[in-house]
Amino acid sequence: MRLKNKVAIVTGSNSGIGKRIAEQFLEEGASVVFSDIADEPSDDIGVSDDNTMYVTCDVSDSQAVHELVGQTVDAFGQLDVMVNNAGVGDAQGIMDVTNDNWEKVIGVNLSGTMFGIREAAKAMKDHGISGSIINMSSILGKVGFAGAVSYCASKGGVVQLTHAGALDLADDSIRVNAIAPGFIKTSMTGEMLEDDSFRDFIESSTPLGHVGEVDDIAHAAVYLASDESKYVSGEVLYVDGGWTAK
Repeated sequence: MRLKNKVAIVTGSNSGIGKRIAEQFLEEGASVVFSDIADEPSDDIGVSDDNTMYVTCDVSDSQAVHELVGQTVDAFGQLDVMVNNAGVGDAQGIMDVTNDNWEKVIGVNLSGTMFGIREAAKAMKDHGISGSIINMSSILGKVGFAGAVSYCASKGGVVQLTHAGALDLADDSIRVNAIAPGFIKTSMTGEMLEDDSFRDFIESSTPLGHVGEVDDIAHAAVYLASDESKYVSGEVLYVDGGWTAK
């Protein structure tokens, strides 16, 4: 039980990577708050046990994030781990990106991550918790990708939020790290990966030769949430099949 007695929030945990992270946290002994923008959890998420809870939250709304953290502390008495996973994608390039697309993607992926870091850190400091904050970046926060300008910009910003947050919170023994997935099979990427030419491109561009699974990211999150990573802060862990090694 690598996360026994820890309390964690996982945003964007109604499906995909976030859902699997939350499930693995439960398997490792944590109490977990599932959170997503939907009013209700998906049918296959069990949140009836004493060590689980579901809270609706639009992470682009700072007050909503404040309330998410407050409800968690009220229910469980503390917050040890914050996973800023909620995110949205886009498929617009620099010449056709709309203002609405830009503001939505930056609002959720970048501002939402900042709100999550800030509110989690406040709660951790108030309760004397040497906590772990885990942000979700992407390989596209390091390398460019045509037709995804808002997403690339937002995930690059998450990398710098991680670096700056780690430095700002080091004196409080709060660690801030990020996971940067490569192409992972999820509901967000499923339609794209069903296109044979696109999937062939992704597989041929990945040194290990295949797309990743949600468990690959969840395992990394468990490590960063646990005391095994107590001397790790300000790092971006690329889980990408070797994509960014090129």
